[in-house]
Amino acid sequence: MAKSTRKKPDPAPEPEIIEAPALRWRARIWFWAKRGLLGLAAFYAALILIFAVVPVPINVYQAQEAIRLGGIEKDWVGWDDIAPVMARAVVAAEDANFCEHWGFDMKAIRAALDEGRGRGASTLTQQVVKNVFLWHGRNWARKAAEAVLTPPVEMVWSKRRILHVYLNVAEFGEGIFGVEAAAQHWFGVSARDLTPTQAARLAAVLPDPKGRNPAKPGPLVRRRTGQILSGAETIKADGRAACFEY
Repeated sequence: MAKSTRKKPDPAPEPEIIEAPALRWRARIWFWAKRGLLGLAAFYAALILIFAVVPVPINVYQAQEAIRLGGIEKDWVGWDDIAPVMARAVVAAEDANFCEHWGFDMKAIRAALDEGRGRGASTLTQQVVKNVFLWHGRNWARKAAEAVLTPPVEMVWSKRRILHVYLNVAEFGEGIFGVEAAAQHWFGVSARDLTPTQAARLAAVLPDPKGRNPAKPGPLVRRRTGQILSGAETIKADGRAACFEY
């Protein structure tokens, strides 16, 4: 019997997959979003490394205040040009467990939540992150960014560096930034010549620098000054100042 010479039909071509425009746009958005996040992470990583050794020139809030007021008072000084009692006063006033936490004081956070208050849970490291790298405000975006940046700052910077930067960028009065400008403005002395009482008064105005006057203290500032003086002596005696007074 003769074999059939009929050819087998060619296989049907595979259907061409056409990507929907919506899927293409999603892929592009995700691609650029990842690149943007990586770029932002690299930017902040570079700043953290740079400011670990270089003075912070200015921050967002200082720039805003300079525009609003027509100028600000600020003068960066070295660690050795700041009276040791000033560092202890700030720690006693703002973050007594500064040497014992890794950026977040969980005990203070729990206490603040239990008491329904916001102030008091923010550590000096968190305040430095806000002052140096971010903007002021109580929105969730800023708080989230602060939470992300605080651990890297704690890992890269020493405790002394964190406190040193804080003392140079904190607001001590309207348009007055840093302990040197504050000492000269309020008391007519340099930061290295501050007395314990003057240092405690400066630390006492930190929660409300625009509303409190360290040179002419009211009852609240006077009472708070006494508490800070006592606290500064306590953390010196019990070792809670050891991480920055080595």
